Amino acid sequence: MDAQPGRPLFNSNLGTSLVELGTFLVQCLNSVQYGLLLFLLASGLTLIFGIMGVINLAHGSFYMIGAYMAFSLAPVFGDSFLLMLVAGVVLAAALGYALEWAFFSYLYQRDHLQQVLMTYGLILVFEELRSILVGNDVHGVPLPGWLAGSFALGDVMSYPWYRVFASLACIVLAVAMYAVVNRTRLGMMIRAGASNRDMVRGLGIDIRKLYRIVFAAGVALAALAGMIAAPMSSVYPNMGASVLIICFVVVVIGGIGSITGALVASLLVGFVDTFGKVFFAELSGIGIYLLMAIILIWRPEGLMGKRA
Repeated sequence: MDAQPGRPLFNSNLGTSLVELGTFLVQCLNSVQYGLLLFLLASGLTLIFGIMGVINLAHGSFYMIGAYMAFSLAPVFGDSFLLMLVAGVVLAAALGYALEWAFFSYLYQRDHLQQVLMTYGLILVFEELRSILVGNDVHGVPLPGWLAGSFALGDVMSYPWYRVFASLACIVLAVAMYAVVNRTRLGMMIRAGASNRDMVRGLGIDIRKLYRIVFAAGVALAALAGMIAAPMSSVYPNMGASVLIICFVVVVIGGIGSITGALVASLLVGFVDTFGKVFFAELSGIGIYLLMAIILIWRPEGLMGKRA
């Protein structure tokens, strides 16, 4: 049949399909990027919770501290974004080491209620210090010039280069963590400490020093996640509270103390949360909790957790 006068020869169904495919690909990339960033944040929590046995409600505050460090350090380092990340990680690790020595080292033999109360108190302290030092305004962190812009994803869609960088950075760190935990002497001690800390102490390993290293690493990972996320979103008060619950969900789904489980759970949560907001906007708030409930019914110890 000949085309009617005044109507385009372009197949509108094909054009709609291409747009939908491009949208689907973008949402997949967003899901992976969100999941990997969530893994970077949750891996520190699963190390602290799984190895040290401390319920650390202040972990979200370390994410906030990292974001505000990015805001404060960005004018100093300019376009040297990678150098800024290194400086932030060093500062965060030093903060974590000092906090473990001053506060958390007294919590290992205490019950969980005392751990919750003290770490909640740290949240209040960090928020008050943030208000005094930086104020209560919402801030933005500029993108580094060499990561600005986007690339074409099909004929009608584009994707920011910075999000690609964030995903690649998280993948590199995930591989590095896997290598450290599974291929080094330190990783062997960490895995042993997670299984039986009394036996590790009996073998002559300084468990206190090991705990300080683990806690410093956990704080550094959370702060790094905040620094990477800062240019993609605003830096604002109480931003750590919004990610803390999701971090605990990831730890529970993946299995307490399992880095691999945290990675798998983070990606699952990323896909469920992102596509839930796209296709089921009214029910998107319960998607990840429904996922957690289903997995815990199937495997109460989590995906990669060890059976008691």
